[in-house]
Amino acid sequence: MKKKLVVATNNAHKLEEISAILGEKMELLSLKDIHCEADIPETADTLEGNARQKAMYIYENYGIDCFADDTGLEVEALNGAPGVFSARYAGEGHDSEANMQKLLHELKDKENRKAQFRTAICLILDGKEYLFEGIVKGKIIEEKKGCAGFGYDPIFVPEGYHSTFAELGNDIKNTISHRARAVEKLCQFLKG
Repeated sequence: MKKKLVVATNNAHKLEEISAILGEKMELLSLKDIHCEADIPETADTLEGNARQKAMYIYENYGIDCFADDTGLEVEALNGAPGVFSARYAGEGHDSEANMQKLLHELKDKENRKAQFRTAICLILDGKEYLFEGIVKGKIIEEKKGCAGFGYDPIFVPEGYHSTFAELGNDIKNTISHRARAVEKLCQFLKG
């Protein structure tokens, strides 16, 4: 029987991506599946802090093993911004288009376009806490390309590729992404 694990997210894209990576190994439940409609706080100043905050909320309120992640795009020329504020970089609306436009505007006169996506996962298993991290390095291009994926995918080209995450499509992205790398570490741990 597959072990049940709650993924503390309401983001359908994120759940789909994680299910594609972990689905055969575990039965993943969404917040909707456990009837959690709370707006779980994400008030920490680090990705790890937000992941922990979300995972602890589920564990403490529902008593189910769970993991939560937080992901940020960290741009070298902007001292790591947008980082923990990636989803709401242009305001509280979580507007991907506005976030991309703001980022492109801020990089307009910058030569250094190095960036990395970083995912932090906090797993709460039998009351114990574990952290996993995944990073994919790359660069921000000057205009959007591609229509797959979500968030900053149309302007991020991972190292070793000439196409954006949005052009590469989910099959390739799900094998090389920051989230894939963090989830792979999580899987190795759960298998061990």
